[in-house]
Amino acid sequence: MSVSLYDLSVASHLQILGGVANVLAKGEEYAAAGNMDLEQIVRYKLRDDMAPFSFQVLSVWHHSLNVIAGLKAGEFSPPPKMSGMDYQALRGLVNEAIEGLQGETPEEINALADKPLLFKMGEMEIPYTTDNFMLSFSLPNFYFHATTTYAVLREHGVPLGKMDYLGQLRVNL
Repeated sequence: MSVSLYDLSVASHLQILGGVANVLAKGEEYAAAGNMDLEQIVRYKLRDDMAPFSFQVLSVWHHSLNVIAGLKAGEFSPPPKMSGMDYQALRGLVNEAIEGLQGETPEEINALADKPLLFKMGEMEIPYTTDNFMLSFSLPNFYFHATTTYAVLREHGVPLGKMDYLGQLRVNL
């Protein structure tokens, strides 16, 4: 069995986005019970030199929904600055990504395989193929930020386990 660009991108994104949506919902429930302040969580950093929780969720959105737009355009850049995001807005980004990706077809995404893609960050430009970009840059970033989102909430006492993070597994039934 071969793995397609759709499997690597959209299918993988949807699985983990479902997990992130679940983790965020459980965080909100935990906060509603008086156990955590969502305003503080949005600004919280695991370490002083790390980006805040809001950036972690923003990056999950960016490295899923927006990376597909980048594959189509042949160009991708870091996420936009989006200040003033509250917890509900972050949940909205995750839901937006899920809804947007559900409209993608395997045929459309697989047709983008092995096409050129340019990563631009300021003056720096790095050439990739779509496949290499997904495998060596975007997916590692996507999983890093999804995991960090989970870790921040878990650190603050939200009762989460690995299955909350994993989302809907793609099992053979």
